[in-house]
Amino acid sequence: MTDAERRLWRVLRGKQLAGYKFRRQAPIGKYIVDFVCFEKKLIVELDGGQHASQEQQDEIRTRWLQSQGYRVIRFWNNEALACTDGVFQLIQEALESDVVPPDPPPQSSPTRGEEQTSNSTLYR
Repeated sequence: MTDAERRLWRVLRGKQLAGYKFRRQAPIGKYIVDFVCFEKKLIVELDGGQHASQEQQDEIRTRWLQSQGYRVIRFWNNEALACTDGVFQLIQEALESDVVPPDPPPQSSPTRGEEQTSNSTLYR
């Protein structure tokens, strides 16, 4: 696991976040997702810099998972490390809602040296 995945897993495991059970590295179809709450059909993905060059593959994957009834939220690894509380809050809000907020405007990849400045950019 990456540092970001370890940090997120510390809170997601053991039903610590809103009492929901998450599994990590769970297979769904031909994909392995970072974290999933099967009860709420919510998938949380953490993306490193390599995902900046595979956005099309990620979109295909996300659409397939959505076609199976899952909601998918994605965060950059650096967001999970720098804005941990905000990430947890957004995950909790997604657990309490059956609606995932619409995608925000595209954000630059953190590997391109551009910083994200607010929690409103956390959903991708």
